[in-house]
Amino acid sequence: MRVLLTGHNGYIGQVLDPMLQSFGHKVVGMDTFFFEDCQFEAPPKGSETLRKDIRDVQVHDLEGFDAVIFLAALSNDALSDLDPNLTVEINHNATVRFAKLAKQAGVRRFLFSSSCSLYGANEGDDLLTEESGMNPVTPYGKAKIDVERELSLLADDTFSPTYMRNATAYGLSPSLRIDLVVNNLTGYAYTTGEVLMKSDGSPWRPLVHVEDIAAAMRCVLESPIDPIHNQAFNVGQTAENYQIKDVARIVQEVVPNSRIAFAEGAEPDKRNYRVSFEKISAEVPTFQPQWTVRQGVEDLLAAYKAHGLTVDELSSSKYLRIKTILGHKNNGRLDQGLRWA
Repeated sequence: MRVLLTGHNGYIGQVLDPMLQSFGHKVVGMDTFFFEDCQFEAPPKGSETLRKDIRDVQVHDLEGFDAVIFLAALSNDALSDLDPNLTVEINHNATVRFAKLAKQAGVRRFLFSSSCSLYGANEGDDLLTEESGMNPVTPYGKAKIDVERELSLLADDTFSPTYMRNATAYGLSPSLRIDLVVNNLTGYAYTTGEVLMKSDGSPWRPLVHVEDIAAAMRCVLESPIDPIHNQAFNVGQTAENYQIKDVARIVQEVVPNSRIAFAEGAEPDKRNYRVSFEKISAEVPTFQPQWTVRQGVEDLLAAYKAHGLTVDELSSSKYLRIKTILGHKNNGRLDQGLRWA
């Protein structure tokens, strides 16, 4: 297929883009390149690229594509909390506008990168399914819900949206993020000897490797339309729900001479949810997740060693998305609306 991949230069995009190409798809990437200088490794061999803010897209930009995979967004809770109005503008309004233009341009498939964070605060013991209630605690999670609802209104015989509710990501990408819990705990353990937890470790969180996220999107892209039309899918493995304290123990076991420690003021995290992934397993049987958290930690540790990661680098703007954006703003490269100056 000819696929437009928004956010192709980001954490997931730099894994998904070459994967799609390796399966014979023609990929065109679209990105604002906020994080162009945040490479842990050299970026993959580039596909055709459009340097464009999703807020500026016109219908002619979207003509001739069989599918859109939509990753572009302010990419985590901390960044979306920076200015909730901007989160609404970009993660909600601009995304829905983009989908409407894609439909107008004749795009058949629209894969939206959603998130299990829309389940938010959940105190029950039951595994949450795609039909469970949602209780987001951040603007990021709320925007995902709002987009899913509005895209569902566009669904018809000519336009087929699918909502990929990714579990919390981890793992290596050329555009590494260390503001993700597994990547972060492993990084601190390697560079300082402390598995430094920012919460009390009690919250539950489903975790999924970035390569498995990319594989799920490829499998849904290639799926027959009927089982994925206007459907939400939790993306991950049911066995990979963890309390954060259990993740910390895994990191301690994998990283030699490390010990668990708590950051000053560590408190329970409001985000707390366990998720079922049986639906994607049943409806998209070609998706076979390959990674466990332990394997991911081992892989991260080897890469951090090979790279020579330091604690100063770990806490720099290079791998922390909110620090990157704040740095651009403070240096006058981005204006208050997150547009290039």
